[in-house]
This record gives sequence, C-alpha cells and structure tokens, in this order.
Amino acid sequence: MSRIGTICVKDAKDNRTTKPHQLPIYATSSFELESVEEGMAIFKDPMTGHLYGRFSNPTIDAVADKIAQLEAHNTNVNDPWGVMTSSGMSAITTVILAELVAGDKILTQGNLYGGTTELIKNRLPLYGIGCTLTNLTDLNQVRAALQRDKTIRLIYFETPSNPGLDVIDLKKVAQVAKEHDVITVVDNTFCTPIIQQPLDLGIDYVIHSSTKYLNGHGNSITGVVIGSGAQRKKKVWSTMKAIGTNCNPFDAWLVNNGMKTLALRMKQHSSNALSLSKYLESHPKVASVNYLGLESHPHHSLSQKQMSSFGGMMSFEVVGGLSSGVAFMDALNIGSLAPTMGDVDTLIMHPASMSHLNVDPTLRLANGISDSMIRVSVGIEDIEDLCEDFDHALQSI
Repeated sequence: MSRIGTICVKDAKDNRTTKPHQLPIYATSSFELESVEEGMAIFKDPMTGHLYGRFSNPTIDAVADKIAQLEAHNTNVNDPWGVMTSSGMSAITTVILAELVAGDKILTQGNLYGGTTELIKNRLPLYGIGCTLTNLTDLNQVRAALQRDKTIRLIYFETPSNPGLDVIDLKKVAQVAKEHDVITVVDNTFCTPIIQQPLDLGIDYVIHSSTKYLNGHGNSITGVVIGSGAQRKKKVWSTMKAIGTNCNPFDAWLVNNGMKTLALRMKQHSSNALSLSKYLESHPKVASVNYLGLESHPHHSLSQKQMSSFGGMMSFEVVGGLSSGVAFMDALNIGSLAPTMGDVDTLIMHPASMSHLNVDPTLRLANGISDSMIRVSVGIEDIEDLCEDFDHALQSI
C-alpha cells in the first residue's frame, strides 16, 4: 500500500460507469502511455494517438471533427478534417505557413479584416512571403495576376468581406486557381457552414474565427482550419504543432456548447438582419445601408446563388457623417459597442477607429471602408426592440 504522500500525488481513480451526456474537458498537458511500445508507435505517427496537449487533445479533436462534418454535410467532400487553433488569426497564419515558403506570394483583396491585412501586408513580408492585391470579384483581374506572377501560390479571401460585404464567386475563383495550380483559402466566419460551404465549391481550405458565430456567446477565443485529404491535414497539423498555435480544451468545449444552437441562431440572425436593414433603408436619417439581403446590394444575386441565407452582418452610414455616427453609437441602449461580432446580442463597431485603425487609410477608403461606416452584428433579440432602439439613437442625432 502506498504511503500518504504518494496517494496525494497520484491522480484520483476514474470511477465513471456510464457515458457522460456532455463532452468532457480533458484538462491535461500530457497523456499516460500503457507501454514503451505504445509510446514508440504514437511517436512515429503522433496523429494516431494522444501524447502531449500541444499536439492533440480528445476534447479539441472532437470539436474540430464536428466543425469539419458541418462544412462537408450533404456535400461531395470526402475525408473532411479540422485542426483547431488558439484564434482566428492563428488559423490564418497556420494554414499560410503550412503551404508557403519564402519567395512565394499571396493574391488577396484589399478589403479584408484589418488584422488579416496587417498580417499579410506588414508581417509576412518580413519572412519572405509577399502579397498582391486585386479585385477578386473580377475574374479577369485574377487571371491576369496569376499569369503575370508565377510566384503567387495561394489566393486568400473573405466572402462576404469584413466589413464591406463584397461577395466573391467561390466556384469560379476555385476553378481559376486550379488552372494555375494555386491553393485557395477562404474565411467563412461571417456565414458559418449553416449558410455557406466553400469546400463543396472547390475551395482547398476554409478557416473560421470560431470565437464568433460558431461559439456565439463571446466567452472564448479559438480558430479552426478545415480541409479534406490526409496529406493536407498533415501539413496543417504539423505546422500547428511546430509553431504552437494549438487550441486549449476549455475554449474548444465552449465552442462545442455554442454549436448546439448554431442552426437556430443563424436563422434568427439572418431574419433580424434583413428586417433591420429594410427598416434602416427607409429611415430619413440613414444615408446608405449595406446588406446582402437587400435587392439594392450589387452582390445580392451571387449571394442567393452560393449562400442559403444572408447572415447577420450589415453596415450603414448615417446622414451627417462621422460626428453623427458617433452620436448614434453613444445613444444605443440594446446594441453594445464592442470590437467583435457573431454573439447572440447585437454588437456595433466603428471600423475606421477600431478593426481597421492600423490599415493604410488610402487602402481602407479605396475599398469602401469610410470614416462614417458603422458595422452591425445583428443579434437574436426581438426585432421590434432592435428597431425601436436604433430609431431612438437615430432621433438623437
């Protein structure tokens, strides 16, 4: 029999007799091996078992697999997989470093999320990975860029874009990329797999800031890379392991809880955003409204083609410019001023002074992100309360 000090040190016996109803949180940095032989086998191929928390974890793996299943649900995508990371930005960094080396270039759009723009334009060039900006909604420009510069090895884009809500034809861009043997990566955070499934349209990798809609409750920071095929998974997983962009089990567990209501939430987000955008479009103190569900949006038809609904993201400008916009944001009661999106409650943000503050103003303005733009992540509150709150704030300016 062990002495008392040894009993204190050894882990308590797992007395589970039946399967837990909820996914357990495996809060462990390492995993105990049954034998030296088992250890040798897993160390030869760490993707076949659990060794160390930076490599893999049962909680994280289960959630990553679930997201991959959603992205491939009812499609022709075979062997889908997911690798969770510590944030959306680490997901982007991981997949880029998995595919590119010094001397390669990324073809991308000018109206990306500000953090992604900063990574691609300012940070990656320090390590020899360049970038070229073009209008990815114009396939002629995409083809011309690929023909002109053979060092372009990857196309990275958002559709819809953040915060401009430009929509890029996923299927056509994927076809052009394959003609030139170029990898495609798309950020699907705004839509989630409930609304849009890029892998089924030929895209190679999908990333999410799963901090946002996949979680939906604003209580964790995570990212995920989704693809298909064992070779690509090994590339991404090996890069994640090497640079330490791994997720943690508690945050993955929170994402799993959030996803249980994802289908219901996305339906309500989309319904509320459509109603609010129509209300604002007719309001005398609103100068313009940018929402894909409005027939006035230039990409409305393409959105109908590749999205099952129009999502919960919109932007607008008030009459009177920036000063009026600031007064409006300060007067809201239900909508909260916060630098994020995708939560159950309505969130507003001023891109020029927040998400895109570090983006060159010339680039920002050239891509329609004006000083007076207000981005809205429309929540799932009662729509009547939202419209009344927005009207109250507009009347105050």
